[in-house]
Amino acid sequence: MAKVESKRRGGASREKLRGLYREMLLIRRFEEKVEERFRAGDLAGFLHVAIGQEAVEVGVCAAMAEKDVFASTHRAHGHALARGMHPNALMAELYGKTEGCSHGYGGSMHLYDVEIGFLGANAVVGGGLPAITGAALAFKLRGEPRVAVAFFGDGATNIGTFHESLNLAQLWNVPAVYVCENNHYAESTPAEQQLPIKDLAKRAVAYGMHSITVEGQDVEEVLRAATRALEHARSGKGPVFLLCNTYRLVGHYVGDPQVYRPKGEVQDLQETQDPLDRARAKLDLSDDELAAIEQEVQELVEGAVEFAKAGTDPKPEDALLNVYA
Repeated sequence: MAKVESKRRGGASREKLRGLYREMLLIRRFEEKVEERFRAGDLAGFLHVAIGQEAVEVGVCAAMAEKDVFASTHRAHGHALARGMHPNALMAELYGKTEGCSHGYGGSMHLYDVEIGFLGANAVVGGGLPAITGAALAFKLRGEPRVAVAFFGDGATNIGTFHESLNLAQLWNVPAVYVCENNHYAESTPAEQQLPIKDLAKRAVAYGMHSITVEGQDVEEVLRAATRALEHARSGKGPVFLLCNTYRLVGHYVGDPQVYRPKGEVQDLQETQDPLDRARAKLDLSDDELAAIEQEVQELVEGAVEFAKAGTDPKPEDALLNVYA
């Protein structure tokens, strides 16, 4: 007998939403743990976590097909986990171990995993946009029913490669979806100081590109919008600009004093705009059910830390490998 999922009026099945919530919680606990280990001195370099933006990461990635590809930003942990990267491989990369997804060469801002269609995180703002446009063109020329997805922030819509990529994508009618994670800050610059327009969907108008705007704190809404966007692109109707209005509930980087934000803003957003709170409210799970999900996720994250700590350090001479210029 086929399994019948319990349906919720106007939304995903309860089982589906539970899975989405579990993925968001895994990202949240992973981000909290790496912030803890960074502050303890275990992790080198800069660290950018995406606490508050989990619904966009999970909703979009859940809508993608198996062979679709994507490129991320400097804030990439959530995208990687939502797309199926094992926490062990991600944590090992942050610890600089050879067992990491980029074998210790990349770190937080240069994650890469072709097996899950991850064409790279990028320390350059909007750096993944041209690569995704090119990948989408390749899919079209090969006649493959695949879609290329680019994640970027509102600040990236001001740079040249954003406009060049969207212009060519629309001109060539490629199967691409451009996901703008609009968290209203370009690093430390408020939107009103770096954007001449309030509605970023108007950026797509200049290229005649189809656009969809969605409430980025509701994972069900994001999933529905992303599904429509991917179907539009996959069916040959051209690229889509998917505007996800979201909130970063932490600083731009770990240690950011956030003096550019109004007093009390972060606390207010944490209390009113947490995507996990919204998903929990819709699910109405018992305390035991919530505790079981929490325990599973915590064990995965703690296990990832232990895996990373026991990993293999690269040899000094390995620094000369993969250098071509």
